[in-house]
Amino acid sequence: MVMTEPPRSGDVLFVGREASVQFAGERALYLRVIRVLPHDTYQGWIWLDGYTVSTDGEAVERRTIFVQLAGLRTVAPAPTPAPAPRRGDNRGPAGRQWAGRLQPAMMARRNR
Repeated sequence: MVMTEPPRSGDVLFVGREASVQFAGERALYLRVIRVLPHDTYQGWIWLDGYTVSTDGEAVERRTIFVQLAGLRTVAPAPTPAPAPRRGDNRGPAGRQWAGRLQPAMMARRNR
């Protein structure tokens, strides 16, 4: 898939000749994005900080690269983070009735 917006942290990209001539042929690589660097650049070009990824998905080497956004190909999008648990949801069903209030055992300790 051709990129039209900057990648997100965690995206795995194929970086080849279309992204920059320095990545032509055997110099092409897979990059797991750490972040897009905020440097001023030419329109359509970006600085990426990330890790090169081996064929088995392991991070190999940290790299900072300068590439054309339109030349990047998404291999795997960043995983969608799970929603954060709501406050009080970790108490279990019996404790939900006391959410936001002191439980009787806590009140007894406070009154000592």
